Amino acid sequence: MAGTDRPAGLAGNRERTTGSDPATDGLSVFVVGGAVRDALLGLPAGDRDWVVVGATPEQMSARGFVPVGGDFPVFLHPVTREEYALARTERKSGRGYKGFTFYTGPDVTLEDDLGRRDLTINAIAQAPDGRLIDPYGGEADLRARRFRHIGPAFAEDPVRILRLARFAARFADFTVSPETLALCRRMADEGEVDALVPERVWRELSRGLMQEKPSRMLQVLADTGALPRIAPELVMDDGLPGTLDEAARRGLPLASRYALLCVRSPDVQALGRRLRASNDCNDMARLLQLALQDLPRVDRDADRALTLLERSDALRKPERFEALLRTANLLTPLDTERWMAWRNTVAAVDAGAIAARHASQPAGIRDAVRAARIAALQARMEEAD
Repeated sequence: MAGTDRPAGLAGNRERTTGSDPATDGLSVFVVGGAVRDALLGLPAGDRDWVVVGATPEQMSARGFVPVGGDFPVFLHPVTREEYALARTERKSGRGYKGFTFYTGPDVTLEDDLGRRDLTINAIAQAPDGRLIDPYGGEADLRARRFRHIGPAFAEDPVRILRLARFAARFADFTVSPETLALCRRMADEGEVDALVPERVWRELSRGLMQEKPSRMLQVLADTGALPRIAPELVMDDGLPGTLDEAARRGLPLASRYALLCVRSPDVQALGRRLRASNDCNDMARLLQLALQDLPRVDRDADRALTLLERSDALRKPERFEALLRTANLLTPLDTERWMAWRNTVAAVDAGAIAARHASQPAGIRDAVRAARIAALQARMEEAD
């Protein structure tokens, strides 16, 4: 196994894996995966994942670790609550990403465990003394800014195509190696992607949309042939990827980015059902299409402007309405501040007082309130002129 010096970003790991920690003293433990990768890239390290080699579940429990794993043994550190997993191998036993049998015996080596991972850049470990264990050339691929799968076992888990696409959105200057791209295409052609459950697709897709360059995720999914299989209702035009990247640059929330993704799709409800998209994302997708239909017809027409405010539920949900305006502004020029002023004008109409005046004719309350709102809105529009 290849070994190099410890990355500076993980300098604290040595203290955590020596005798200063009674829970891990004497265990063979390693930091693995994303924390090592990000430290080598000079990025802030997030949550650390640990692998324990040569131990049994009974030994972990005796040290105070709390078991939390389902399919394979994972434990929470008794103090830090970080996750420690026993080194494991896996064997394909069925279709889809759940069709695996895991083995976690004490004879499983670190290299065995790293070999079951997806990409070489995610298969680097750090030893207690700071050495990097890199049996599959992940550090070289980091330097080359390259995504490369470890081996043929990559094809056994279709979630890995989604993860690859998400990583492409996060690390925008990386390229996918030709052999990895070819393998992903073969997986899609053979229908392995069809076994993905919607919840897992949504998890990876939503995370990818929130990365620096969401267009890269879509490009990888399209290049592999996975996109039409996981989202056949999705319709995109040439401008959509750039629009999504601009939404990311402006820091728009997930609901806005998802709405932009869906904006050209004729059946956004069917798409949302297929992907199991969250309610706020589905609502924004629906409202964006409505707004884009109504906005060109407003042109300082108080009646039509009020109709748009009503259909968008702007009076009850002003924050969402403002987010809708900022999202729509990526596709059509509009004055967000002016629209929010119109919304506030309508909200200021005292509907309760109007209802009281029409107490003897309750059937007319709704029309009276709407008429008052239109009058107030028209006055505001004329005042602005």
